[in-house]
Amino acid sequence: MKVVVVGAGIVGLAVARALAERGDEVTVLEKETAPARHQTGRNSGVIHSGIYYKPGSAKAEMCVAGARSMYAFAEEHGIAVERTGKLIVATDAAQIPQLEVLEERGRANGVTTRLLSPEEAAEYEPHVRCVAALRVEETGIVDYVGVSRTLAELTRAAGGSVRLGAEFVSARERNGGIVVRTATDEIAADALVNCAGLHSDRVAAASGLRPRVRIVPFRGEYFELAKEREDLVKGLIYPVPDPRFPFLGVHLTKMIGGGVHAGPNAVFAFSREGYRWRDISPKDLLSAGTWPGLWKLGLANLSPAAMEVRRSLSARLFAADLSRLVPGISAGDLHRAPAGVRAQAINRDGSLVDDFAFQTAKRQVHVLNAPSPAATSALVIADSVVRKLDDTLA
Repeated sequence: MKVVVVGAGIVGLAVARALAERGDEVTVLEKETAPARHQTGRNSGVIHSGIYYKPGSAKAEMCVAGARSMYAFAEEHGIAVERTGKLIVATDAAQIPQLEVLEERGRANGVTTRLLSPEEAAEYEPHVRCVAALRVEETGIVDYVGVSRTLAELTRAAGGSVRLGAEFVSARERNGGIVVRTATDEIAADALVNCAGLHSDRVAAASGLRPRVRIVPFRGEYFELAKEREDLVKGLIYPVPDPRFPFLGVHLTKMIGGGVHAGPNAVFAFSREGYRWRDISPKDLLSAGTWPGLWKLGLANLSPAAMEVRRSLSARLFAADLSRLVPGISAGDLHRAPAGVRAQAINRDGSLVDDFAFQTAKRQVHVLNAPSPAATSALVIADSVVRKLDDTLA
């Protein structure tokens, strides 16, 4: 079977590797000049445990299984990886009930957790300040760009092709197959898999579907701790997430290549590839602004959204939030680091698509929502996508 996969992020390459190694003829189309240029290469590199996700959801099941498979893959192929564990810390007593909810959710998902006193938490992170903490053992860090490169190599070794600088334009059924048009040529195939991330809804629309959701970009901005302050953090330190808001809050993450990342926050991006405030795309603004779900989401979250913007513009406020976790961090300890953009699918009614989301048609599978923990879960998502693709051909 000839399959075209759109997108050479970690999910697209995992799908391509799975298809190629079972004997399919695979072509990956990637508009950039290297793999993993967007969400995959611009995150914290965390292997997530699955503690945050609703038991029984695809995110929960795929994240737990995905973490195991990602550790095994990295170790097998000599990719930098470390099982650090992490602390989720309650900085005041009002957060303890939510911390207990996370513990129960983690246990339901098969995650190894333990509630800690402040003294016990200090054994893991001596500089942390908390009234209680939750230790999560399965969390770690990995080089996701290295994973993506290895997946590309394995795809090629199995006979597949990874075409860089090849931009998808459209796809249509023709003569019992799929004709995929790029900016320079056409490819006759039997099936199409869309793993285009930030542009996944557009790829679906250009393939003849009516996407049920709209991708809206949210920029996550990071700082790095100054080198002389890196000893404040031994592993990963997260706040208790606010259940009213869809993001985890700024946190401190030891990086696989050295250093400590602080962040990300979450602000609306004016472009789907808007890594800076000045990156503005009229086309992307029109796409987001004409989707009623964005306005409904914004009106329901005015206060936290305003706080995210203020924190984006002020290193002092960013540092103040971090110092609630680790006292003593100041604006002078922070240096700007490259930002990422999260492809968040939003329903027409303003609700966020909380789980991984797929839309299928004859000979087509479209991955329409795969934000974090998609990198953690990539190898497991790939297996699911392959099964869905086979179902569309049955």
